[in-house]
Amino acid sequence: MKKKLAAALLSFSIILTIGAGSAFADSKMDKVIDKAIGTKYVSGGVSTNGFDCSGFTMYVFDKIGINLPHQSGSQYQMGTAISRDNLREGDLVFFNTSGRGVSHVGIYVGDGKFAHASSSRGVTISSLSDSYYVNRYVGAKRIMSTDAYQTVAADSQDNDDVQ
Repeated sequence: MKKKLAAALLSFSIILTIGAGSAFADSKMDKVIDKAIGTKYVSGGVSTNGFDCSGFTMYVFDKIGINLPHQSGSQYQMGTAISRDNLREGDLVFFNTSGRGVSHVGIYVGDGKFAHASSSRGVTISSLSDSYYVNRYVGAKRIMSTDAYQTVAADSQDNDDVQ
């Protein structure tokens, strides 16, 4: 059991830097994120026709069976606060990009990176260590229970139908 969990977690730690890869190699969440990479930014967008930041996180979590509200500040009120040192794949990361509190959200994908809907680049993967994000980081929340996390982390070859 420990070896199987370790293998699943190891697969989480792999991040592809070319194309649309993420740290969730072959997981349910990875497939949803991969299909969304490159989608244009649309204010209020909640589909692969266009996303805003909270619409993107809401969409991804919906595809793995977790409901989130469509507003970054509301998402910040959910889950359990997690220190930056304890981030795991699937945690939500929050930023103050407006100067008025939480105004941007993304999904931590491992290796110091997160997937998000950027207003200038659409759905992309960025580094938490980029100075723009370092200076605007507010915190992180863990939304998934350990059981949900392990389910998402599991190799999901039978879930090729995730859209």
